[in-house]
Amino acid sequence: MSDTILHECGIALVRLRKPLSYYIEKYGPTYAMNKMYILMEKQHNRGQDGAGIANIKIDQKPGYRFFSRYRSIKAEPVAHLFKKISKKYKKAQKEAKAKFRDEQWLKEHVAFSGELWLGHLRYGTHGINNIESVHPFLRQNNWRSRNLVMAGNFNMTNVEELFNVLVELGQHPKDKVDTVTVMEKIGHFLDEEVQTLFEKYKDHFSNKEVSEIIENEIDLQRVLRRACKDFDGGYTMAGMTGSGSAFVVRDPSGIRPAYFYANDEVVVVASEKPAIKTAFNTEYEQIQEIRPGHALIITKNGEFAQKQIMPALEKKSCSFERIYFSRGTDPEIYRERKQLGKLLVPQVLKAINFDIKNTVFSYIPNTAETAFLGLMEGIQDYLVSKQKEIIIDGKPTVDSLDDILSFRPRIEKIVIKDVKLRTFITDDDHRDEMVSHVYDTTFEVVNKGKDTLVVIDDSIVRGTTLEKSILKMLARLNPKKVVVVSSAPQIRFPDCYGIDMSKMGEFIAFRAMISLVKDQGNDHLLGEVYEQCQTMNDGSENFVKKLYKLFTPEQISEKIADIVRPEEMKAELDVVFQTIENLHKAIPHHSGDWYFTGNFPTPGGIKVANQSYLNYMDGKLVRAY
Repeated sequence: MSDTILHECGIALVRLRKPLSYYIEKYGPTYAMNKMYILMEKQHNRGQDGAGIANIKIDQKPGYRFFSRYRSIKAEPVAHLFKKISKKYKKAQKEAKAKFRDEQWLKEHVAFSGELWLGHLRYGTHGINNIESVHPFLRQNNWRSRNLVMAGNFNMTNVEELFNVLVELGQHPKDKVDTVTVMEKIGHFLDEEVQTLFEKYKDHFSNKEVSEIIENEIDLQRVLRRACKDFDGGYTMAGMTGSGSAFVVRDPSGIRPAYFYANDEVVVVASEKPAIKTAFNTEYEQIQEIRPGHALIITKNGEFAQKQIMPALEKKSCSFERIYFSRGTDPEIYRERKQLGKLLVPQVLKAINFDIKNTVFSYIPNTAETAFLGLMEGIQDYLVSKQKEIIIDGKPTVDSLDDILSFRPRIEKIVIKDVKLRTFITDDDHRDEMVSHVYDTTFEVVNKGKDTLVVIDDSIVRGTTLEKSILKMLARLNPKKVVVVSSAPQIRFPDCYGIDMSKMGEFIAFRAMISLVKDQGNDHLLGEVYEQCQTMNDGSENFVKKLYKLFTPEQISEKIADIVRPEEMKAELDVVFQTIENLHKAIPHHSGDWYFTGNFPTPGGIKVANQSYLNYMDGKLVRAY
């Protein structure tokens, strides 16, 4: 993606199902640590602002710590975390080599040697990037069963409402952010569950015995049902209790991804399948998806099951995960991205007037490469069909048979990304100045004034990099025409479920639509929609959709081309976007398309879209939730 956009967060959870001595004997003392490192590093694409990890030691003896946590906001946070943990192991091995492989000694003397691990990779969507913003978060108590450790990939649209619920319960939340609010709400009902069990057994057993009974009888399904019933958002939330049980709960629409794998040795959860595949060398078909509205619950004794927490809604898994965020090594995602490119062939052929001979094809690195392969595969298929028409059907042509059989589309690496420079673009005030230097271009492969240049990107959000950098570079090549192709449809609406796309006024498609409304002298319609958003924002209707319905996607694309076109560019310019219909053809099982259509899966999402429009009209550059 050429535009700067913050990513999804990622989670990783590992539960060892056998006694620790089993893994020490079979794999060595660092087995779980090594697996967690791979799981997190293979999801590093999901978190570059920070990373955190927590570990629970099950049935730890009193007097010894039963949980450990490290967090980091270093430049390479995952490596930084595991370097610190590794030092603990190396020090212990050096000081007590004979005892290093003893389970009880290891748990008593070495941090991060427990059976239950939870890791998180943070890509902050808002706020300050400090260590206190990094998951996992802790809710501590001297009773093991009341301790709660949580991490997740989520945003809630109704934080204000959830905050007020906590206040009504008698709490005093320390912060009004969704992570703290969610943890405190779950923690409240965990406390109630523990107290209910305590009252049930206190007259029949000693307090110590009651504590042990509670740790084995906590009903996390009941806790989560009570805690999550009024959540509105997209979420995959993972938690561990101090007694050693764990859960991963997924929103009812399945917006955010969550996968798990289990055998007789481990239960593993991650945000992406390739991470599990790599870490545990398993087959993709053995990796399951956590069902929407369900929680994968792992008991203290290592048993696991998916339990329904909320009624599942129509599944609206995020399509942007497939287009951009997730690693393309997942075979399904790889096929989907290729298909996105392939389905663009008719639009691209029309844009180049079917003149493949005088067209150079390229892509914006790096995530658009797979869609580019699909596009070129489709172009090759088109050429084969034309060759059949000429050779088999005898269709007349001015080219010789040798020329026809030897012809290949011209593929070049035109745009090259300077990865090192990109990391320094950190603030909005200097982004425009720096963005022009993020990409370099290859000269003397485009015939000046004769060739059309086609470049494909996976998506176009703000259009900033197109306008400030890429098109200026391509203009210097002096092509006859430039066709910029997006494998995703026009991004028209904000996201409120985990991605940093909350300010509607920044989207190039929105700016184009507003410009068209004004060009037609229909400014009054902007005011009418403003009034509707202001007076009827109950989450029942997305009023901004009315403005987009005034124009065809092609009209908006033409206006986008006008907006991003640099003054010095002499070549013709077309901007081509994927259609909604073809998006769903390419990605049939992940139909969450609210960015493109405004069809939000929850009332909170609709409220955010309307509020984002109000913010734009009021000149407020703030998040809409």
